[in-house]
Order: sequence, then structure tokens, then C-alpha cells
Amino acid sequence: MYAWLLGLDIASGPVPWIVWGATALLLVLLPLRRVTGRRVRRTIVAVAIGGILGAALCIAIDVLDVFGTPLPDAVPWWAAAGFAAVGFGVVHLWDSGVWRKIVAVLAIVGALLSTTLGVNIAFGLDRTLGDLLELSALPAAGALPTPLPSSTPTVDPPLYESWRPPADMPAHGEVRQLSGDQRIPSTAGFVPRDAAIYLPPAALVKNPPALPVIVQMMGLPGSPSPTAVQAAADAFAAQHEGLAPIVIVADQLGSSRQNPGCADSKTFGGVDTYFNVDIPQWIRTHLRALPGPAGWAISGYSNGGACSFLYGAQHPEIWNSLVSISGEEYPGMEDPTPVLTHVFGGDKAAFAANKPENVLAQHAGAYAGHFALFTAGADDKVYSPAAERAAASATAAGFETRFYSVPGAGHVGPALSGGLDEALRQLAPRWGLAP
Repeated sequence: MYAWLLGLDIASGPVPWIVWGATALLLVLLPLRRVTGRRVRRTIVAVAIGGILGAALCIAIDVLDVFGTPLPDAVPWWAAAGFAAVGFGVVHLWDSGVWRKIVAVLAIVGALLSTTLGVNIAFGLDRTLGDLLELSALPAAGALPTPLPSSTPTVDPPLYESWRPPADMPAHGEVRQLSGDQRIPSTAGFVPRDAAIYLPPAALVKNPPALPVIVQMMGLPGSPSPTAVQAAADAFAAQHEGLAPIVIVADQLGSSRQNPGCADSKTFGGVDTYFNVDIPQWIRTHLRALPGPAGWAISGYSNGGACSFLYGAQHPEIWNSLVSISGEEYPGMEDPTPVLTHVFGGDKAAFAANKPENVLAQHAGAYAGHFALFTAGADDKVYSPAAERAAASATAAGFETRFYSVPGAGHVGPALSGGLDEALRQLAPRWGLAP
């Protein structure tokens, strides 16, 4: 029951419509009584105040740049309508009988839930209730395919030419929680939330091939949820006979209330060590994967994009490819003060040295044969210019670089899904998964 509830799809299907419909019915029932001028005036004032407060809140959020990028266009409308509906419910708590008060309370709760669902859909990042609450109901990973010897060469000819889906291959991939015995250990003091793993259909057969690996990071606030990855990778696998990369969605934050700046620090522990020592070692010993660096990519969205750019620049010996989806140009770009203070102890030189552009300059000639993809929403006025600047830096350093502008997208859900789709399209031929 618990797992079913957290896995409930709140972004599409019947759930939003059921909540919206029930709320609308409650709001219609409330005024079914004798109409008086006083009640009408009181209702108009309450609805107007609620609507103005909702719109004003959104304006303040944008003016104060709370999220580092403008709110999606639909959010102010949802906020105004939701607060107006709350005002409509509140005004019916007075001068009413017990049953009407009960309906009013239910209407207020329904209005708040309806607004939450509408705003969540506008952002397009959290598809399930578990995603929204940052709680996971994924099954534990259990047994994984036995790793191949470290000397296993990259498939030649390309895997897509020789692969024939066996009869036991499922139609879809699976996502699992890397917990318990399969948890990726963190050896330098960083305490991450459990990672998740996506296994494509080809990895779920009796004798799976060695597949490439993507290590993916999400944004701040956020959690290591594989929902977006699963949707993109399953769609790709469906068009390529079950072939897709294995994707580990790992946590670079430790909590949605902190930004460790992608670095090892006394405050947050060894974040860098976790991603560039612990996770690679776990991949080698737990997954039937192509050997790194040629078969491995480091990827991230928003805050995670800053980390992927940094790690790809710092460790070309681990990551042959990097992907930054609507990524920050450097760790702390959106809000540098906490990173400077808590990660680097106020040391501006250390903060600057952690910027990918400066790391790139220290590794001249190290990026031959390496690939970097930077994507951003075409309507994202903050992160799109940052992605273009990052792409220019990577190109100048020697990466083979691509920049992709996601049509019609801002900084949220469509930018993430569009970036993941483009990453798979660009990386698959390099890994022999597609022509």
C-alpha cells in the first residue's frame, strides 16, 4: 500500500482530474443557500484578496529570483486561482451550519491539493507522489548481472549490429533502489541518499551484454529520482531492440537543503570522492558494463550539471563523455555565498579553482577523443547562455562538443526530458548502441 501510494502518477492520468473535479464540486456546493448582499460582497472580497495574494507571491518569487530562473508561465495562474478558491472556502466558514463548514474545510484542502498538482505539472519534474515528497518506494536492487573481466574489450563490431533480443527480454527496463548490500559506499564522510539504477531491457535477460553506463545527478532542490531517466531510456530502448545504457542516478547533495558545491569539504564530506572514486569502483565490481572511460559518461541536470561539467573536466581518465542538462556554469553559480562560505571557508581562490573553466586550463591536451554535450531550454534566459559559455570553454580545451537548445522549453521538466533524449541520441552511436 505504501509503495503503491508513493508510486502514484500525479502528473498525468486520472489523479489530477479526480482531485480537480472533486474540488470543483465542493466549491459549487458551498454557495447553494439563500443569497444575501452581505454574503455576495464578502465572497467577492475574499476571492479577490486570495487571487491577488497568489499572483503577488509569484511576482515576489520572480523578483527575488528565488529559483534562479523565472517560474513557468502556468504557475501564477494556478497560484491565483488556488488562493482565490481558498478564500472562497474560508468565507463560508462563517455564518453557516456544521455541514457547510465541513464542506468548506474539504474545499479548502481540495483547493490546496489542486494548486499543488497544477504547479507540479507546470514544473514537470516530479511525476509521482514519491518524487514530490522525496521519498522512494523502489524495490531493492537485489542480484545484478555478474561483471565481466576488466580486460573485456569494447564490442567490435558495434553491439547494435550483433545484438538479437532473446525471448526472455522484457518489454521495459526496471528501476531499483541501490540500498542494503547493493548500496554504493561513501568512503570519505559524505552521506548521500540512496542511489537508484535503471536497467534497460537488454540488461534483464539471462546473458546480458556489457553495456555503457551513465552516472546522472539531479537538481537542487531535488532527490536522486530515476523517473525522468526511466522515461527517456525506456523510449530509446523501445526503438533500439532493448538496448540502452545502464543509468545510475546518484545524490550529489545529501539533502535538498544544502549545496556541497561538488567538492570534498570538512562541512559535507567527500562528494568528489564519492563520484570519482567510490561510484567508479562500485561500477567495476557490480555491473556488467563496458570498461571506462570509453563506455562511461557523467551527466547532470541544473545543479548536477555543474558537477558533471566539473568532474568531466577533472577526471578525463574516468569519464570519456560528459553531459550538462540546463547546468550551472560552475558550482554555486545560482547562489555562490553558501558554497563559498560552507564549502571553501571563505577562500575565494579555492572557490575559483573549483570552476570548470579553470580546471580545463590545468589539463591541456587531456581531452582528445572526449565528448561534451551541453543542453538548455530555448526559453531559458539564465541557463541557456551559461550552457553556451560552458560549451565554448569545453571546445577550446579540446572536447568534441555539442550544444543543443531544447525547443519551447524553459528550465524545468521539458528541458530535462529534452536534454536526456538528446544525450541518448548523441551518446548511443559512440557506444555502438545505434548507427
